[in-house]
Amino acid sequence: MLHTHLGGTIRYEIQYKNRTSFSITIDSYLNVVVQAPKGTSEKQVIRLLEGNWGKIQQTLDEMRERLQGPQEKVYDPGEGFLYLGRTYPIQIFHDEKVIQDGVVFDGNELRITVKRREDERIRQALKRFYYQQCKALVAKSIQNWQGHFKMKPRSIKINDSTKTWGTCDFKQQLTFNWKLAMAPQKVIDYVVVHEMCHMVHLNHDRSFWRLVGKTMPDYKEQENWLSASSWKMTV
Repeated sequence: MLHTHLGGTIRYEIQYKNRTSFSITIDSYLNVVVQAPKGTSEKQVIRLLEGNWGKIQQTLDEMRERLQGPQEKVYDPGEGFLYLGRTYPIQIFHDEKVIQDGVVFDGNELRITVKRREDERIRQALKRFYYQQCKALVAKSIQNWQGHFKMKPRSIKINDSTKTWGTCDFKQQLTFNWKLAMAPQKVIDYVVVHEMCHMVHLNHDRSFWRLVGKTMPDYKEQENWLSASSWKMTV
């Protein structure tokens, strides 16, 4: 069935179940599936859909984008790159006198100055920017969360891992992925808290997750953001 509201149209299906509450899910074909108590009228379901319209449309947009897969980046003015959870356009400036290519964030866009206008130089300038920002953001986050822990990190490093967002070894040496600079601050905080909790519990046992939850009760929201968005955190 189709329903149009606020200029948008969704395809939905109603499943009547022996239950007392409603649930809304979206399947792999981008159909909205409503599980409703037996005896529920279609008008009630429509009211439910319209009451959650904004969230449904946002989820559908995110799923459509994800289904397209990672898009190859181009390094032209206006191309968007993630920084602290938001997408900003890049602007490119050519200056043969610069000593080192660099990136400056002015609050609205990423301004890239390069000695020669070559894609690889632009990419490397962006990567250095994210490395530098990640190191500063992580250091600030550790400082903010240190009050929750008796132990302190012995060192902090930024790396280019393809497998992890962060690690902690038995010497309390913490390592973080440079791509975290693309994530919202709350997500960065979660990865920092996660690794700082490993200073206390090296394994992912029940005690570890209990400490994570006590320190950051909404940590699952941040995990969900990483799970849904990591594929587009790229240069």
